[in-house]
Amino acid sequence: MANLNSFFQHKWETKKISDIFFFQEGPGVRKWQFRDKGIKLLNGRNINNSKLNLSNTSIYIDEEEANIKYQHFLVNEGDLVIASSGVVVNNFHNKIAFVKKEHLPLCMNTSTIRFQTLDDKISSLAFLKFFLKTIFFKAQMKRLITGSAQLNFGPSHLHKIRIPLPSLNEQIRIATILSKAENLIAKRKESIELLDELLKSTFLEMFGFTNSKYKDWKTEPLLLNTDIVSGVTKGKKYNDKNLIEAPYMRVANVQDGYFDLNEIKTIAVSQKEYEKHLLLKGDILLTEGGDPDKLGRGSVWENKIPNCIHQNHIFRVRIKSLLELNPYFLSALIGSMYGKKYFLKAAKQTTGIASINSTQLKKFPLILPPVDLQNKFAQIVEKVDSIKSKYKQSLTELENLYGTLSQRAFKGELDLSKIPIKQEPKPIAGTADITLPSMETEGAITDQKLFSNQELLKIKQQTRTLMMK
Repeated sequence: MANLNSFFQHKWETKKISDIFFFQEGPGVRKWQFRDKGIKLLNGRNINNSKLNLSNTSIYIDEEEANIKYQHFLVNEGDLVIASSGVVVNNFHNKIAFVKKEHLPLCMNTSTIRFQTLDDKISSLAFLKFFLKTIFFKAQMKRLITGSAQLNFGPSHLHKIRIPLPSLNEQIRIATILSKAENLIAKRKESIELLDELLKSTFLEMFGFTNSKYKDWKTEPLLLNTDIVSGVTKGKKYNDKNLIEAPYMRVANVQDGYFDLNEIKTIAVSQKEYEKHLLLKGDILLTEGGDPDKLGRGSVWENKIPNCIHQNHIFRVRIKSLLELNPYFLSALIGSMYGKKYFLKAAKQTTGIASINSTQLKKFPLILPPVDLQNKFAQIVEKVDSIKSKYKQSLTELENLYGTLSQRAFKGELDLSKIPIKQEPKPIAGTADITLPSMETEGAITDQKLFSNQELLKIKQQTRTLMMK
């Protein structure tokens, strides 16, 4: 850690985290101690997107046992908690959250760590929260943990981590400006989520049970209207030496309603397999397994990666006639509650993992509304996706701004003297309108206004207009 001071402005002293913050790892509560009710046990899965969500787990410990044997592991309001095991390095910034009153009572468990200040006159938990998100923290942690793309650490590692320690007022100013930037990002993400919800509600309005013509539409097995194939097998040996190196879609690339194209890998295949599995615009890709709530996960391929194929564990669904079936309608139908209900019923489930086979997919009961109505829905999808693309670009700019602010703030390169000193910034409350104060920062987006709810209302009105045509 000899070069650590080069990260920070020299006027700031660096301290061991353990010198200024208390931290504690959760106990190893065993499965036989789990209960269906009592006091909720904190799990790393509860910490996502910098928020604490206790509804996605249902593991408790007996209340009496918690208050006697594990009393010193009971979490307090205002504690800062993190996931410390099995966390992808690049996602660690999302695995940090504050505990609120509504989360209590709550007991620590393994793979989680909580922090408290040792002296709130010299250190700020909000400042620590943002430090843990920085490249400076991650760089130190990577030096301590080698040979893994995931973070698995505990108190022994944290004892070796150093943190810059400006004055308390400066800590609060840094946490304040980064909280505002973080709120902007949260609101932009909410706007994108609202557009997704708009599409879901529009689909139900057009094709759900409320449509009086619903009962008149015929239902057929998916196989009659599509060709369905699985993909190439990784590690397959070929006698043919003239192989084609092609980009391919992995399960990790196929998400619920979109493709994650940030990392594209290639695979060597024969000419025959390349031609068989070559993706065409309008194909629908679906994963065969995963968490039960993600069965039927997939989206419409728009050929953003040319000459791309797909691996096994992913089904390619290709429509036989666009005069009968629209791919955007079909993708939405499969991803709807109607589709998920079918897959959950048909799937094979083992230890929390569910999977479907090609036979079950081919039997999917396809509802066939008039193709003109399907095409209208596709027009709406195109309109919403265009707006969503602009939102995502804005989100990227905001995230870049946050990264710039964070680096410069922890290097002491920002003049934050004009930011008023108030009480410690609270965890993100939701969607309050916030603008960043203007400042001399390279690449900064200053006074950045977010899209309003009126804009979303306008989008919905435009959607309804398309539906009426």
